[in-house]
Amino acid sequence: MQLLKKCLAECLGTFVLVLFGCGTAVAVGCNGAVANEAYFMTALAFGLVIVAMAYSIGNISGCHINPAVSIGVFLSGKMKGSEFCAYVASQFIGALIGGGVLKALFPDSGLGTNGVYDNNIWASLLIEIILTFVFVLAILGVTSKVQNGATAGIVIGLTLTLVHIFGIHFTGTSVNPARSFGPAVFAGGDALANVWIFIIAPLVGGALAALCYKFLASGTAAEEPAPEAAAPVKAAAVQNTSRPAGAKKKKRR
Repeated sequence: MQLLKKCLAECLGTFVLVLFGCGTAVAVGCNGAVANEAYFMTALAFGLVIVAMAYSIGNISGCHINPAVSIGVFLSGKMKGSEFCAYVASQFIGALIGGGVLKALFPDSGLGTNGVYDNNIWASLLIEIILTFVFVLAILGVTSKVQNGATAGIVIGLTLTLVHIFGIHFTGTSVNPARSFGPAVFAGGDALANVWIFIIAPLVGGALAALCYKFLASGTAAEEPAPEAAAPVKAAAVQNTSRPAGAKKKKRR
């Protein structure tokens, strides 16, 4: 039952990300070739969705809402394989629902899908790997200490905004296989034909971030027990209930 609730939270969170993130891109007419207000509004929308969801479902599922984040958490040893598979399936389902709603709202648009940069598949793969690497590395770092729980959602949201500000010009910024897949299914055409780029590259970037962080943090203070969540953690999680060494238990009278 607990895993089911986590999966429902991941499905809901990914749905909201696709609807509000991609939906904003369509509504404001974001064009990656022009760095105007629409460009920055789209980048900010994706970041704000993460902040909102982090403080809404973070304590339930960790608010991964991204298979690239889940693979990073899994390779860091903070998720079981069965839980990882369940999370990814839920994220893709949520993205598909979000894509369907976008299609109903904006039937004649591109639905905020990603595109190949300058018709160069290899460049697009590299860009997405780098963007996802930075994003997932920031998540693993900020969630490595429970003391960061109160601000983790803000940091992660701002990091996603950052990678969008840089990446929209090139590919529209995916860094999330589910976010790319949902709208592409309903948009069809080149978006669907090229969606494999935006599935493989973020997964590679997330995996590299996990391996890199594991290496850098090994043997350092950053290697302390970390929360499973990639989002805010409850204050109760950091309470120390242990008794000081040598302290005696008081007798009741």
